[in-house]
Amino acid sequence: MKEKFNLIATAAAGLEAVFGREIRNLGIDCQVENGKVRFTGDVKTIAETNLWLRAADRIKIVVGIFPAKTFEELFQGVFALDWENYLPLGAAFPISKAKCVKSKLHNEPSVQAITKKAVVKKLQKHFHRPEGVPLMENGPEFKIEVSILKDVVTVLIDTTGTSLFKRGYRTEKGGAPIKENMAAALLQLTNWFPDKPLIDPTCGSGTFCIEAAMIGMNIAPGFNRSFAFEAWPWVDKDLVQSVRDEAESKANYDIELDIMGCDIDARMVEIAKKNAEEAGLSDVITFKQMRLQDLHTDKINGVIVSNPPYGERLLDDNAITVLYREMGETFAPLKTWSKFILTSDEAFETKYGSVADKKRKLYNGTLKVDLYQYYGERVRRQQA
Repeated sequence: MKEKFNLIATAAAGLEAVFGREIRNLGIDCQVENGKVRFTGDVKTIAETNLWLRAADRIKIVVGIFPAKTFEELFQGVFALDWENYLPLGAAFPISKAKCVKSKLHNEPSVQAITKKAVVKKLQKHFHRPEGVPLMENGPEFKIEVSILKDVVTVLIDTTGTSLFKRGYRTEKGGAPIKENMAAALLQLTNWFPDKPLIDPTCGSGTFCIEAAMIGMNIAPGFNRSFAFEAWPWVDKDLVQSVRDEAESKANYDIELDIMGCDIDARMVEIAKKNAEEAGLSDVITFKQMRLQDLHTDKINGVIVSNPPYGERLLDDNAITVLYREMGETFAPLKTWSKFILTSDEAFETKYGSVADKKRKLYNGTLKVDLYQYYGERVRRQQA
């Protein structure tokens, strides 16, 4: 089996720089592209990136890249790849996904079928199995993906399994919640650091607060879950366990954090508390049932981050206009606080009553959104 791999990490458009920085912070050189970051590494690299990347969706192995304008070229290209270095005898290898963009090959089910046929034929040849006898696929699963962009085929194997945003702590969620990796990425786009107070005044199921606590305590986001690659027979289980042990040793459970989440809905506050408890952070985060208009604090240099109702969650235009106006009025006295608000409402600044210092275009799923960034006046804390 292979020792070095070409790898990519994927995530929502607009977040590439965030998880590219996360990869570099692991000591890995990488190349940032649209929607993905390319890098190379070994099994340890696969384990570390799955365990530590907060903003990414998946880590994938690039098996090969080649041009193809016909199904015969697709078959031959897939057949030529070194599948024997990835798939052991008995492995299950579904072609789980095919995506064709601006290519002569655009029938995705046919692309999946041809790819499957080519991989089967290659493995039959390598393992000396007769062509008429089907390969048994009762072993560990290797999900294969095919992407064709402008007649260039990229063949991938997913190492992650369930998407990385599934941290494992969500016991329940509200309507259209923000994904965990999106929340973590947005926090990294703010000027929040663990020594600053943080408030989410529309906390919903508590995702921003929980992700902030995990960042503040340096808890690996994938620590309490498993990954697809861990079931592969050529992966050294002791090596993976050593990566997990190292991650555990890096967590700082003694740091003091000032994180609060509020919501007008008492049911959502209870869900947030349960999620924090599931994450082992119930004693780190304060959750309160409270109207946004009642938010007051004497603390300075804090950060407010909010994912208020918008898009599919927007039920009443008048209600949202009132909410955004109340946000502006409530936050205005907090002059040393920075505010970061995510919404798809292009009239947000007018309703809020203030033009943002910066605005960053992102995608929350398929919905185009903006992160409105308001920076507070910096005030030095008085020495005790």
